[in-house]
Amino acid sequence: MLDKTARDFEQAVAGIFDGATVMIGGFGTAGMPFELIDALIGQGATDLTVINNNAGNGDTGIAALLKARRVRKIICSFPRQSDSHHFNTLFRSGEIELDLVPQGNLAARIHAAGSGLGAIFTPTGFGTLLAEGKETREIAGKQHVLEYPIHADFALIKALRGDRWGNLIYRKAARNFGPIMAMAAKCAIAQVEEIVPLGQLDPETIVTPGIFVQRVVQTGTGGLAAAAA
Repeated sequence: MLDKTARDFEQAVAGIFDGATVMIGGFGTAGMPFELIDALIGQGATDLTVINNNAGNGDTGIAALLKARRVRKIICSFPRQSDSHHFNTLFRSGEIELDLVPQGNLAARIHAAGSGLGAIFTPTGFGTLLAEGKETREIAGKQHVLEYPIHADFALIKALRGDRWGNLIYRKAARNFGPIMAMAAKCAIAQVEEIVPLGQLDPETIVTPGIFVQRVVQTGTGGLAAAAA
């Protein structure tokens, strides 16, 4: 019987190794898989490359991972805001590397990885420091920059509901980067508010098919009984 459910968050993040590249869903705090991040901190993996939209808020989520000195490099589009003090401290002291990627390019490059593309051309960034050293090409009268897909070893994402096969649906804007990150990672790990029996998710509402998800874990308790149905 195919069953991708993890009994707890510790099991869900097992195997994330030192030096791994980890995508983490979320747009600010919307759709952020806080419990999976906390479990990763407890698990102990270090020297990580993290891919996310921003570089942490306050003292929780990605900010907590940064505070614990587990991240060597962060790839994101929005590293600076009023409460990103942990990133600020690490960056100014040279303890973390930043790869700044415009938000549209970040989404497009992750999507390219999940779609199996070799590279993409985008006009965003042309003529700026972000395009230095990169191939450029004129397409339809407009200059474009060659960008490569962003792959990951693991993706930590948050969904609203899932089943034991890994099919996922999301809640409104919490969906954000989750679907494309699941496609671009070798191992996608999803935390959900509820694991429902097979057949309860309307196929027309499933956003991430289970083929892209390797582990599902439910917040709280009581999820495994439903998943076994």
